[in-house]
Amino acid sequence: MIRRLPPGAVNRIAAGEVIERPAAAVKELVENALDAGATRIDIEIEHGGKTRLVVTDDGCGMAPDDLLLAVERHATSKLSPGADGDYDLMNIATMGFRGEALPSIGAVARLTLTSRADGAGEAWSLAVEGGDIAGPSPAAFGGSGTRVEVRDLFYATPARLKFLKSDQAETTAIGEAVRRLAMAREDVAFTLTSSGRRSLNLSAETPGDAGRLKRLAAIMGRDFGENAVAIDAERDGARVTGFAGLPTYNRGLPDKQYLFVNGRPVRDKLIVGAVRGAYADFLARDRHPAVALFLELPPALVDVNVHPAKTEVRFRDAGGVRGLLIGALRHALAEAGHRASTTVSAYALGKMQTEGAATPLGSGGWRAPPPNPFMRDYQAPIGGSQTGLNDRQAGFENAAVPSARAEHAPDAGAPYTEHPLGAARAQLHETYIVAQTENGLVIVDQHAAHERLVYEKMKAALDKGGVARQGLLIPEIVEMEPDEIARLEPRFEEFAALGLVMERFGEDALMIRETPALLGEVDVKGLVQSLADDLAQIGQGLALKERLEEVCSSMACHGSVRSGRRLNADEMNALLRQMEATPHSGQCNHGRPTYVELKLADIEKLFGRR
Repeated sequence: MIRRLPPGAVNRIAAGEVIERPAAAVKELVENALDAGATRIDIEIEHGGKTRLVVTDDGCGMAPDDLLLAVERHATSKLSPGADGDYDLMNIATMGFRGEALPSIGAVARLTLTSRADGAGEAWSLAVEGGDIAGPSPAAFGGSGTRVEVRDLFYATPARLKFLKSDQAETTAIGEAVRRLAMAREDVAFTLTSSGRRSLNLSAETPGDAGRLKRLAAIMGRDFGENAVAIDAERDGARVTGFAGLPTYNRGLPDKQYLFVNGRPVRDKLIVGAVRGAYADFLARDRHPAVALFLELPPALVDVNVHPAKTEVRFRDAGGVRGLLIGALRHALAEAGHRASTTVSAYALGKMQTEGAATPLGSGGWRAPPPNPFMRDYQAPIGGSQTGLNDRQAGFENAAVPSARAEHAPDAGAPYTEHPLGAARAQLHETYIVAQTENGLVIVDQHAAHERLVYEKMKAALDKGGVARQGLLIPEIVEMEPDEIARLEPRFEEFAALGLVMERFGEDALMIRETPALLGEVDVKGLVQSLADDLAQIGQGLALKERLEEVCSSMACHGSVRSGRRLNADEMNALLRQMEATPHSGQCNHGRPTYVELKLADIEKLFGRR
């Protein structure tokens, strides 16, 4: 027997789809504030938002009639009818559009709306408790804007309340949701207060790249702001801007990778594949870069109505968007040239300060240097005579010191100011090149640096001549699931260009005829299965390209200048000049830095001169 559900039950079901936790409620309310033109948004929560959460904005506000419509299901100001009177759900230009957030919250919590329309003489308030509406009635509210207070979230659905996490976990989730929204709107000020403690305080920044980077640095960390390269690329009406961290600024988790589509923060496997593909040459598989990408495209080319919480989107041309993101990231990284992250030098200085002999401490204090082993048996004679010390010093001064080979002691007068990596001054332990720059010094790992140079040359040759293939004496048959084959088949030409030639063999198998010559003997079945898995997880077959790059990387590693080889001055300077002219030379093929730069000011601080 089919029954028509009462409005209260319908609202509670909708609330379960849209408001699954306090963070979702905060997200919906903040998005409403942004759509209302707010320039400042203040969020207050208690007990992780379970008992109370308040969102206050200075937007356009609402009149009494609008307050009543705001808590009615499927009523919204964010959709307008076209010339034919119809509503185009594929042309969404606002943060919210479903018109379900406030009715859903009011169905499962105690909701109070207080608002004053721009230019109105008084404010009005409306209350909703478990779906029952009271008001509107006059209220006190200074200036235009809206204040939404939610108490006892899910009191009307106790089962949902039981599945919420701890107060700390819910507070963390709210903070993450607010930060994501704040990253997309640097022109809006945000504050977040939890149980009386201010945990987030972001002032409004000037719109544009400079303001956006400042906002990103405030959220993702100051190091990101210092080690990010700008991104700006356009293709087929879509444009991507934002910032990407240098390869040497990487993390163990992919938790600092953000994608925004038309100002809306989304979680999409598209960014995982794009970032992995763009950084494949620079990072080991267990290291991850930090990026914040802002994609702008016509609303008709993206469907934002595929998830109740609006956290996922669907692109009309996902392949084109993926190509745009990868191309933009690679171009930005190439533009960075030999630049390495400042965290490398900061780490080096930190190690010197914590392990050095005489180290400045927090507020000008000094740690005593360890005892001099050469002074262990010395005792100054009574009367303060320094005879013993002077004799000992004379012994050191007259001791035979091995003369440095001329080719390892470059001319101290060699020019260096016109070169970013300076001029070579010495080689240490036949492994590290020390170069003097205009305002500091650079220490280069000669093997890691030359490995990157050789690798880039091999990649360029690979791109020009294509990938050599080796035919299999007996074609190999690989049995696979039909859906896996369906994912691979549209990309047969792409894989053939990389040297892997295959064709369909019946309904549940592939025939592999040729493989890339660079790979030598290869586990064909494992390689093809990896490609299918990549396509399923991230929508891009990276396994083959990564295998080829691993081979090139290994060949570059074995063919580059080894540690322990002595270099003369010309060879060292030639290596520095090649690094300056080669993209990505700031890190080796495994993501490790190829050089450390120490500024003169930092060195002077290290020795207490500043």
